[in-house]
Amino acid sequence: MALLVQRVANSALRVTLKMFADYGVDGRENIPADGPLIVISNHQSNVDPPILAASLRRDTRFLAKESIFKNVTPIGRWFLKSYGAQPLRRGAMDLGALRWALTELKRPGATLALFPEGTRNPGAMKRAQSGIVPLAARAGIPILPVGMIGVEEMRSVFRVFKPKGSVRVHIGRPFYLNTEFKLSRLETRAAASEIMGRVATLLPESYRGEYRESAEEPFIYTTTIESPGE
Repeated sequence: MALLVQRVANSALRVTLKMFADYGVDGRENIPADGPLIVISNHQSNVDPPILAASLRRDTRFLAKESIFKNVTPIGRWFLKSYGAQPLRRGAMDLGALRWALTELKRPGATLALFPEGTRNPGAMKRAQSGIVPLAARAGIPILPVGMIGVEEMRSVFRVFKPKGSVRVHIGRPFYLNTEFKLSRLETRAAASEIMGRVATLLPESYRGEYRESAEEPFIYTTTIESPGE
């Protein structure tokens, strides 16, 4: 059911994006053809998850803040669940959500999309939570960075019915988190900054915010996956 609901919703969104907005996606060749995948993106508006899923064209699941599920009708909760969203408690390590994510990533072709900033930050990126690091370390699968631009103009989730403005989705090269050694708390924060720095490299400098420097520094905790023939 989740796959059917998402496919129908994403197809309809792609139509409305092409009709009402200046919408473009680049880097689709960087999306692995198969196998499980973690997707990391900046977070600008409530419509980020559906635009990301529509752009990736994979069976995508999400971790979404728990309050979203509490502030909608039963039909809204059903749609969120059917679309692939799972509640996440903010401010503490949610072990239930972590277990759910690791279980999901065992599915063939599974895709888990995360917005580590945790809340919407229109324009410049803000400091992200470091929970992505233990999740990526346990999963041991490729991470795909995505940078979205122009989505901050669509503040309401109802904008999916009539998007506006110029929306660009930049998909970067997938990479691995280096897990051959155990990370200290300080190193975990540094690794999280590096992961977000890879997202920042896909954005104009004015969008990079907290990760302006991380986007320019050498990558230590992550390794880019080489494309065939390289």
